[in-house]
Amino acid sequence: MIAFRPMMSSPLRLAAAVIGLALLHVNAAQAGGYERVHIPMDNGHLDGVLYRPAGPGPFPAVVALHGCGGLWRDNGKLSMRHADWGERLSDQGFAVLMPDSYGSRGLGSQCGVKELTVRASRERVADAGAARRWLQTRSDIRPNMIALLGWSGGGSTVLAAIRRDRRPGDDKPDFTRAAAFYPSCRIQSESPSFAARMPTLILMGDADDWTPAAPCGYLAKAAQARGEKVELVVYPGALHDFDHPRLDVKERSDIAYSATGTGKAMVGTNPAAREDALKRVSAFLRGH
Repeated sequence: MIAFRPMMSSPLRLAAAVIGLALLHVNAAQAGGYERVHIPMDNGHLDGVLYRPAGPGPFPAVVALHGCGGLWRDNGKLSMRHADWGERLSDQGFAVLMPDSYGSRGLGSQCGVKELTVRASRERVADAGAARRWLQTRSDIRPNMIALLGWSGGGSTVLAAIRRDRRPGDDKPDFTRAAAFYPSCRIQSESPSFAARMPTLILMGDADDWTPAAPCGYLAKAAQARGEKVELVVYPGALHDFDHPRLDVKERSDIAYSATGTGKAMVGTNPAAREDALKRVSAFLRGH
């Protein structure tokens, strides 16, 4: 069945065309459910993407830190994992800001780079702080309800950022809690001065041969003995990238460091671990 539509007069056709072009522009600017933003820093700015829930807010927020592969893929699209988490958390009422630590500095993937110039414990901690402060200037964000989330190298940044001796020097509210997917825990677990200043959730796979779970076990056990709220969840049989929406299990051979020392590691989605992690992280970010 073909619906009948009356023909418009010329002025009406022109108005409709103008409105259509305007809507097309808006849709293009918000492609993928996010907007591109610029985050001021002392020596320039960070590019990033912001997922914002519907409505006026103010919203709780999450600063989400990408892994060594960066935010973007070769086709110019946001990484599937980051898009999945951004859409998922914004649907749950969180604003999600993802600073681009590598692209902002003209860098591509750093997975195979041994001498990093943008380090998890230095530059990327500063990026996380800049992202928090930028969110706190916005009237649609609850400035005292901003959490930190990271994957792999971004997860390592989370662990560096939550140390008590790295408490921010500004007068803004601190991050409230932090979650890290498969970080490298070795540096922090071997640091005699490590202490977590906020509730922290670490999620690992026990079959991860890129960033093994054992150092995170040492870190969590020592933190708990000191009375710190650090929880470690280890998923049986899960590999690195287990929370990815759709990643076939495969071997990567383009990485600088791995547990085996070969520069190779297995990665891939683990449906059971992913399903649990989605629920667990969502509840944790809500303070449950």
